[in-house]
Amino acid sequence: MQFVNLAAEGKVNPLIPHTAELIVGTVAFTLLFLVLRKFVVPMFEKAFTARTEAIQGGIERAEKAQVEAQRALTKYNEQLSKAQSEAQTLREEARVQGAAIIEDLRAKAQEEAARITATAQASIEAERQQAVTSLRNEVGALAVELASKIVGEALDDQARQSRIVDRFLEDLEKSK
Repeated sequence: MQFVNLAAEGKVNPLIPHTAELIVGTVAFTLLFLVLRKFVVPMFEKAFTARTEAIQGGIERAEKAQVEAQRALTKYNEQLSKAQSEAQTLREEARVQGAAIIEDLRAKAQEEAARITATAQASIEAERQQAVTSLRNEVGALAVELASKIVGEALDDQARQSRIVDRFLEDLEKSK
């Protein structure tokens, strides 16, 4: 293949633009560049700046919320530990009060038992005295009857009967 000089032959090369097209294209590009630079680029800059500020503000708000959440967690943990210590204190106080109530009830029960025992002893003592008196009267009556049978005379005198019974009982107690 042979390279042929087309310009020498008078034919126009389709790859090389005409000078007029170059000038018009350069002027149109310059005008478009200036319009974009003056009007469109500032709007994009403003949108980018607003978006950047919104993102930065969101990050700052998130960091503030995280710090606030951390504070709330710390405060919650403090309140929880305080509530646990108060609950422990209340349980301890309730245990002490329960022990005091039990001790008080035990003391009252012992007092009641002592009172019942004293009442029973007094009742027993009264019954014993009554039994002794009853026995004494019966023994006295038997002694008088025996003595009158032995002596052969009636012991109707009350003072005499009383002396005989007393002397008999004294002899009985000495013989024990």
